[in-house]
Amino acid sequence: MTESNKPSLEVCLSPALLHLYDVKNSIVVIIDVLRATSTICTALYNGAARVIPVATVEECVNIGRAIDGITAGERDGKVAEGLVHGNSPFEYPREFIEGKTLVLTTTNGTKLLHMAKDAIQIVTGSFPNISAVCDYLVSQGQNVILGCAAWKDRVNLEDTLFAGAVVSRIKSHFEVNCDSALAAETMYEAAQGDVFTFMKQASHYKRLAKYGLEKDIQYCLTPDGANVLPLFKNGELVAEEVSVK
Repeated sequence: MTESNKPSLEVCLSPALLHLYDVKNSIVVIIDVLRATSTICTALYNGAARVIPVATVEECVNIGRAIDGITAGERDGKVAEGLVHGNSPFEYPREFIEGKTLVLTTTNGTKLLHMAKDAIQIVTGSFPNISAVCDYLVSQGQNVILGCAAWKDRVNLEDTLFAGAVVSRIKSHFEVNCDSALAAETMYEAAQGDVFTFMKQASHYKRLAKYGLEKDIQYCLTPDGANVLPLFKNGELVAEEVSVK
């Protein structure tokens, strides 16, 4: 807690900076908007039993085979070699994913999740579940670190925008003494009239648009399409329903 008796709210803009933050005394929100954390909440919202995030394709294949799970993931925006399914939220409708386990490996998001393993609690956040995330963080009354997965340790727009959107929504409940949080909120306020158009200047937008994934990008930037809270427990993400206020 801070001197104001409010918990702190901070933004870590890259996994390369996470060691500078007090992870052990915080809830950490893993943010990988395009597309890991958007896909995770969508799969869970559509009835997936759990999502197991792993670091490597080999681990993904081995675990998937052992538990008869769905193996999925991407490297640099494309389906990873050796896997059948990718990282698009549209690949996981209810009729396909309900009751099943998704084993997922991604370029950036799963790496950050495992780096934050000593946190009080880890949840994943993106625009499709922003209300669930915000309601949970306010209800817990704990210090919060909004951790951006970034792109190969380089700061990116989409994760920063989401972090700024969360700061904008919940800052009255927290002590915000963090320049990264203020910068993220300022960026979000500049973009919030049309986040999709704002994102067109981003490197990751251009990277995914080359593969015809504008529909994915639009979905991943739209609030509350899959409003569940993915909680990290015992090496897997499970859905905890949070009522939207």
